[in-house]
Amino acid sequence: MSVVCRACGAEIAEKALICYRCGAPTATPALKPPDPPGSSTALVATVLVLVALGGAAVFLQVAAQTPALKAAAWVVLGIAIVLVVAFRWRRPS
Repeated sequence: MSVVCRACGAEIAEKALICYRCGAPTATPALKPPDPPGSSTALVATVLVLVALGGAAVFLQVAAQTPALKAAAWVVLGIAIVLVVAFRWRRPS
């Protein structure tokens, strides 16, 4: 039994993965490939996390009563930012 290619109209085998004439795929993929690492969704998520960390830092600076607590808040914020940026760039391409 044969089928007709959706792209060029050639008659192809029923179990063919691609059309022999035009090279078009004969079936739609079951899974969507993941977004590339530089996609806007990943960038927006990273910016939102950094904004949330900045808000947390401001809150900690206002809530901290001693200079030692304020310094600890900045150290924790710095470590968190470094981790976010490191994980953002570590994604495989």
